[in-house]
Amino acid sequence: MSLQEYEPTAPGGGARLLTGVGAGLVSGLAVGGLMAWQGLIESHGAYGWAIFAAYATVTGGLLGAIVGRRPYGTAVSASGGLLLGLLGWVVWWPTVDPLLRSTTLTWSIAAARDAYPELVGSLLQGALAGTLYHLGTTLLPVRVGARRPPKIRAARPPAALVVIVGGGFGGVSAARRFERLNLRSDRFAVTLISDSNFLLFTPMLAEVASGGLEAQHISSPVRAAVTHTRFRHGRVTHIDIARRLVHLEGPGESVPYDHLVLAVGSVPHFLDLPGVAEHAFTLKSLADAARLRDQVLTMLERADQETDPRERARLLTFVVAGGGFAGTEAVAELYDLTHGVLHFYPGIDPDEPRFVLVHSGKRILPELSERLGDYALGKLRARGIEFRLGVRVSSAGDREVTLNDGEVISTATFVWAAGNRPNPLLRSLPGERGRGGSVPVDRTLRAFELEDVWAIGDCAHIPGPDGAPYPPTAQHAIREGKAVADNIAAVLKGRRPRPFRFTTLGIFVALGHRTAAGEIRGRPFSGLTAWLLWRGIYLAKLPGLERRVRVLLDWALELVFPRDIVVTGTQTTTPLTTRGPQ
Repeated sequence: MSLQEYEPTAPGGGARLLTGVGAGLVSGLAVGGLMAWQGLIESHGAYGWAIFAAYATVTGGLLGAIVGRRPYGTAVSASGGLLLGLLGWVVWWPTVDPLLRSTTLTWSIAAARDAYPELVGSLLQGALAGTLYHLGTTLLPVRVGARRPPKIRAARPPAALVVIVGGGFGGVSAARRFERLNLRSDRFAVTLISDSNFLLFTPMLAEVASGGLEAQHISSPVRAAVTHTRFRHGRVTHIDIARRLVHLEGPGESVPYDHLVLAVGSVPHFLDLPGVAEHAFTLKSLADAARLRDQVLTMLERADQETDPRERARLLTFVVAGGGFAGTEAVAELYDLTHGVLHFYPGIDPDEPRFVLVHSGKRILPELSERLGDYALGKLRARGIEFRLGVRVSSAGDREVTLNDGEVISTATFVWAAGNRPNPLLRSLPGERGRGGSVPVDRTLRAFELEDVWAIGDCAHIPGPDGAPYPPTAQHAIREGKAVADNIAAVLKGRRPRPFRFTTLGIFVALGHRTAAGEIRGRPFSGLTAWLLWRGIYLAKLPGLERRVRVLLDWALELVFPRDIVVTGTQTTTPLTTRGPQ
């Protein structure tokens, strides 16, 4: 049997402990000698020297017990020693040492200043001990392992090929969960495919459209979010269920899978209404938000110079279709944007801009209680926003929007937030489709009639405990991503997957003017309190500390400086008419 068939033996617990003690003692003598030479521990005399050497030895022993069998590198071991040095200083010099010397224990700045030399020495000693420990454990297995019978390396099963299509909340959440499962010795080779290379925090898109936030600050690179997942930036054209292949745009581009997770989200659904797809602005992407903001500012620029009263009124009329969360937040943010920059346009009277919200229901925000919906309606009406309730948009043109009751609203800016449907990619899949073309799944998130295919998020019809489908919200998609990864792992181990269960934690809607409305576990909030909760919760949910700091700075700057009126686009008076497959 060749040496290649053996696995080297790592040092055992006793060997690691001795290595750590030795590293601590050597580093303690070295650093202690340096401190004594510089006169930094003379105040304690021989007692201080002995205490420092003893505590350095203990630090080394803890290092050997904590860092593990095989440290990842010198930096990891040195950082661990540095942290232990800091903790050792906190426990000993400001706390235990005064008690042993029968002096008063005072956690004060003066006491910490008196022990500052020991702090510097402790940090230096800990870092040096970590470095020596890493060097010792790197060389030790060669000597210790030779005394033990060699282990035969067991054959590892091949990794299961998991492909996730979609880089939204659900897809990224599933990839993160698979990465954690891999740390638990599970075997997954995960590929995440998305046509955008960033994770977009969609609940804040309306603020980007109003200029309150920078577009890049609510997006995070997918590669940074899932560093141990293979990422493919591309568009999936179709899925071959029989051959278990995901085909990407481009000749010969395909990715095989053992298990497929569909998290492709949704796209705007214009209900086949005449002219709506061609003339409506949407709010589903960063490009949509930037385009809508440029459109509003361009209309203000044109209206400031327009002399025809009818044309001026058309340019300053903004119509939003949809009274749910997206539509309500859109009309509120557009109102704030317009009135927040009107001082730059002295030719426009503050009463001229007109905002109209069209909603087919009898009240807006049906996701909230009737009380909160009435509160939101009253707040927005008090600002002058008009509402058309119980009617629908029947058609749209480049100069007007027509409602099904016959009313024609002359406008140059029409925002559609009245409907979404699952991504058209799902049409290529065999089997029956759910509502709007979604993938029907059982309560474990496994697709019906599709072997080893799972679906989560907006593109899936997921039944809840009461039979009603779960809502397509970010908080649900994140939990569904974790659940689908756990269920795939269970299936591969021959266990039964668990049904997905989740109860909505809370929902909030921003109403502009530092007001909001929402619920947490059924408890209603409104006004400034709800607005502060809304901002705090969304800030905490942003991916990454950097993004949270940037958004927090944007909000702080908004309180001091006016919103920017720079128009960045080149074609801002009409929406995109080509949005891919619908």
